[in-house]
Amino acid sequence: MKRRIWLTGASSGIGLALAEELLKAGHQVALTARSLPPLEALEQRFPHQVLLAPGDVTDLEQVTAIGERIAQAWGAVDTAILNAGTCEYIDARQFDARLVERVVNTNLIATSYCVQEALTLLRLGQRPHLVGVASSVAFLPLTRSEAYGASKAGLRYLFQSLRIDLAQEGIDVTIVSPGFVDTPLTAKNDFAMPMRWPAPKAGAYIAKRLERARRPLEIAFPLPFILTLKFIALLPERVQLALGKRMVRSASQNEGVQ
Repeated sequence: MKRRIWLTGASSGIGLALAEELLKAGHQVALTARSLPPLEALEQRFPHQVLLAPGDVTDLEQVTAIGERIAQAWGAVDTAILNAGTCEYIDARQFDARLVERVVNTNLIATSYCVQEALTLLRLGQRPHLVGVASSVAFLPLTRSEAYGASKAGLRYLFQSLRIDLAQEGIDVTIVSPGFVDTPLTAKNDFAMPMRWPAPKAGAYIAKRLERARRPLEIAFPLPFILTLKFIALLPERVQLALGKRMVRSASQNEGVQ
């Protein structure tokens, strides 16, 4: 069944790859991102399927306007995939609270803005499905990930709680927890990224699982990486700390990193 889908963070990385998969499958997709050219390129390729809904999801007024645009065009959505996010890493020697604020605002607060609009649209849709893109980092504390991990852990809890409260309305909730994926954000990383996937592979993997009749509670990948994180998370906390300390780069290794 072809669906009306709202996808945020659609201009690059996982979002762009997922948009292509959904459009190739014949769905109608409302595309949201701050960068308009990649969205327009998709509209040119899929002119009768794309609804341009650009904007900054960290601005509540813009998100409200996006919701109104989708409502005017379609009346409802059947699936909302809230993917927009960012990543910045902390140097604990020079802790920056503003950095934490930026990351939490984009990954958690802005997503809650989108949830507010999405639920209004989903309640009018067919077999409604709310999807939130979190991160595998929420399974285990990792070095330098204080802001990013906290924001994604908060996002995970938000969607887990929503899953319970929305069940009585027949709205399914899926959490996506990717490992490392080649995106413009991860291209800035200056550390090893084990089991990294290309964005098209990640997009195809997510799209395939969203099509299942019995909707998954979680889409997490790559499986060996996820299982490793979950296994470490089960170890005693002092063992986890010892392993984490081994991952921390020394000050000399950090010198010269831009």
